[in-house]
Amino acid sequence: MNVFAQLFADMAKLWAKYAGMYMQGVANTLILALVATAIGCLIGFLCGILTTIPVAKSDHPLKKFFLGVIRVIVRVYVEVFRGTPMILQAVFIYYGLPYFTSNAVQFTNKWAVAIIVVSINTGAYMAESVRGGIISVDRGQTEGAMAIGMTHWQTMVNVVLPQALRNIMPQIGNNYIINVKDTSVMFIIGFADFFSMHKSVAGAVYAYFPSATIEMIGYLVMTLVASFILRYVEKRMDGSSNYELVQKDALTQVAGNYNYPDKKGKDGENGEVKR
Repeated sequence: MNVFAQLFADMAKLWAKYAGMYMQGVANTLILALVATAIGCLIGFLCGILTTIPVAKSDHPLKKFFLGVIRVIVRVYVEVFRGTPMILQAVFIYYGLPYFTSNAVQFTNKWAVAIIVVSINTGAYMAESVRGGIISVDRGQTEGAMAIGMTHWQTMVNVVLPQALRNIMPQIGNNYIINVKDTSVMFIIGFADFFSMHKSVAGAVYAYFPSATIEMIGYLVMTLVASFILRYVEKRMDGSSNYELVQKDALTQVAGNYNYPDKKGKDGENGEVKR
């Protein structure tokens, strides 16, 4: 118990002295994760839509060629950014571009680099999720939309994508939670995220484990809150589990509820038709 008491005491001292730094790191981490996830989702939706455009034998050869080139580019992009660590992607963009351009291209805004790296990394994962979400929508939905005269774009926007979005919503939430944690690798370019603050505090007072414990608790709180919010959003998107047909016109009969008159046709002295 003395060891845990000492740990809590050390954590309390660190928090009392460096709470502002820790909270600034939390704010930067949440902003980066949220913005990058949103941009990554847009990239993923664009790539997913482009790779699912149907190609028929009767289509123009130029359309087939350009769609083939686009799919190759998207496939290379997805495989490269899914197959390499984010920390090395940050190093390549922040330090590699000046190296290859003889310092002609340099990034001075670390926020911009961090958003670019996390966004394109998220987009690579979302591209496959969106493609799978689009494919998961029943083919009859597309055929029905085409039958009433919708174009491919109208079908995607009004019929397929709303259903695909619900199917991939858990993956979007999962990517956001991953980004909350993975933004910690941005310390490699000097970005002031939550983990970077830990390194600064621990290096100043040599209290690595107490500071790391504060970090673990902070990341756990951020991810748990995000999980609860995302589950609530998913539940809201599901809608009601019980749907009842609403009749605005009282004279409109619902199929299956109309009973025809019996053979006598009249009921009693009132002369009302039996229903």
